[in-house]
Amino acid sequence: MDKAIQIDTFTRFTQVSRETIISLKNYEDYLVSANKNLNLIGNSTIKDIWYRHFLDSAQVIDFIDKNDKTLVDIGSGAGFPGLILAILSKDRKIPLKIKLIEKSTKKVIFLKELINKLCLDVEVVHQNILEKPKKLSEDIFVARAFKPLQIILELIHNNAENWKKIFIFLGKTGKNELLQASKSWDIKYKQRKSVTSNDSFLLEINNLKKK
Repeated sequence: MDKAIQIDTFTRFTQVSRETIISLKNYEDYLVSANKNLNLIGNSTIKDIWYRHFLDSAQVIDFIDKNDKTLVDIGSGAGFPGLILAILSKDRKIPLKIKLIEKSTKKVIFLKELINKLCLDVEVVHQNILEKPKKLSEDIFVARAFKPLQIILELIHNNAENWKKIFIFLGKTGKNELLQASKSWDIKYKQRKSVTSNDSFLLEINNLKKK
């Protein structure tokens, strides 16, 4: 897809300001440059960053309300979706405190440099959350291209307190993952078709109990 069309599609979907688009262009430039050494995103998706990564990540923003104060992105990688949500929250003047958790030292450095470059108030935690989990108490949890659904559910169930919503991006295997997870968990959820892929959907979990 042509880049200008991608940016126009993103702008129409998010209704962000021109200043925010400039910030996202800076994000894109820095990401493309860093990707040569860090392998942050697949090379095949570089020409479609605005659609495949920016717009895909942005889907969560409309389901965040004024009562949601904190958000944690598990396994943030290149900053998706956490940093995109930070940029959109700033644009919409939503006072959402965002934390990114990432195990890779090089990616942590990238994220911190990018946050500084974009003048964002976002915390980066250098941690392998699967090996050394700790109690988390954020309102919202998000996970995109992190781990299979079962692992994410176990992680949050065992280590998260007083959460309100969990957003998980699921791809082609998502329906089967959800079916299998439902055998072990009572899950109260909403399922929304992805705006960027007919094979994917966004899962919003509101309650989670082991059977």
